[in-house]
Amino acid sequence: MPNQLMRPYVITNNGRPATSRTPGLLAALLAVAVLRLWRLPEAGPPDYDSVRNWQVIQELAQGNFAHLFHHGSPGFLLLYVPVAALTRNFLVFQAINALFGLAGLGLFAAWVSRQASLTARETAGLTLLAGTSLLLTFSGRDFTMSSVSLVLFVGLLGSHFERLQRPSGVAVVRVARWLAVGLCFNYKFLFALPILAVLEVAQADGVWRRRVGARVLVVLAQPYLLFGAAGVVAGLPWHRWLAFYFRTVVPPAANAAGRQATLHLDLLYYVRYLVSYESPLLLAGLVLAGWLAWRAWRRQRRMPKSPLGLLPYLLVWAGCWLAGMSLLIKAPRGLLFAYLPLAALVVLGGRRVLPGWALAGTLVAGVSLNVFRIQQELYAPLPSPYPQVAAWLRQHGASKVASTAGLGLAPYLSKNQALAVITNERELAGLRRRGYQYVLLDGYWRAAGVSRFDSLRRQAPVAAWAAPQLHGALLFLEHSEFTGRGFAETLAARRAAAADTLPLRLYRLPRLP
Repeated sequence: MPNQLMRPYVITNNGRPATSRTPGLLAALLAVAVLRLWRLPEAGPPDYDSVRNWQVIQELAQGNFAHLFHHGSPGFLLLYVPVAALTRNFLVFQAINALFGLAGLGLFAAWVSRQASLTARETAGLTLLAGTSLLLTFSGRDFTMSSVSLVLFVGLLGSHFERLQRPSGVAVVRVARWLAVGLCFNYKFLFALPILAVLEVAQADGVWRRRVGARVLVVLAQPYLLFGAAGVVAGLPWHRWLAFYFRTVVPPAANAAGRQATLHLDLLYYVRYLVSYESPLLLAGLVLAGWLAWRAWRRQRRMPKSPLGLLPYLLVWAGCWLAGMSLLIKAPRGLLFAYLPLAALVVLGGRRVLPGWALAGTLVAGVSLNVFRIQQELYAPLPSPYPQVAAWLRQHGASKVASTAGLGLAPYLSKNQALAVITNERELAGLRRRGYQYVLLDGYWRAAGVSRFDSLRRQAPVAAWAAPQLHGALLFLEHSEFTGRGFAETLAARRAAAADTLPLRLYRLPRLP
């Protein structure tokens, strides 16, 4: 993997040594680590994708490569195969993923700190503001490709910023390598291409006239050729990975929630989310950075062209990402690659217009609000009731169980217990013939927008449990990409779900004669 982050282009405005910032950075990372890992064993899997990824990795570890391109993330899945060879404990996968999220945060804060020569206090403030984001904390406690993707995204940012400061064909190819590796882990790195193109056009330094384009295409094609060949060896079509992209852009049919479109213009969804569930400093920092960049442009437009500074560079990334994602179906995770730049803009802009004590106070207030929201949204609903459900099933000798839309029960079942997910109660007749004994009406169906369980809901359960986690606002908003709902509609669905005080209900399937 490129080691670009280890040797960044440094712009200094004072003689402050990097070692003076290290203790503050490490202390802030330790505080964020406590938040990310706090009560993690009680949390369990936060969503369907986390468990499905865990299941696919188990399959790969057993030599079954049928789902190698699940979510278009073969690199992420293969990364955890060695872990699966040692344990199937979901908590271990969750904890390792959380550490990747911390690594991405630490690398970003260290990089920005070096580039802008931040003080130790400013470095710690940046780390805490970004690290206590509600979405980044949520994704830092799941088991999806988000955390690893942040590490690779920081590598892409650092390598491309250096390429702008020191133009060369070698630097461009290095950027392509980071992008190629990122695409192995998360298809959303494709959305970085338009932003990189905008920055390259603005740079216009002639590097691309040196036959660099062909070398970049070769680098970007390598993962697809490598994994395509691996897929063929495993018995998959050579184009399976590329087919995932096509199906994502043009779904062949509506999903289980009835959503088929991928474009959905809503310019206020992310603004409303940031105002309601993240620090208001993020949007304020974006506006402030835009104003500062405009002033700097007015002063310098008649001067000789100079390399793009760190603040306008991150402003382009954050602004373009926010604007681009507003054109697609929405979920807070759509802004995954914007949170770190947005937090950096708060510090970089704030230090130009505020005295040190005022900036520190502002950051403390922002972090405090973030921690309060983490407590309300993530900690207050704990513990997860799924271990209780699994214990009940074991006590009653259940070996085959169905679940409505959710997979939250799966990590707590033993190897000799089977769990089948259904999206329509009509599937129960077939499962009963196959020996399934119980069905869990998992309230996850409300967040997923899969509501074809009316007859089941009218029956009397043999057991039921409260599950406040299934009523979380962030859980519902994260599924608005799947359901196609808007911001207000999603929160209305969440309020309706909260009226159900026992969202986990277990039913006995009648035995066949």
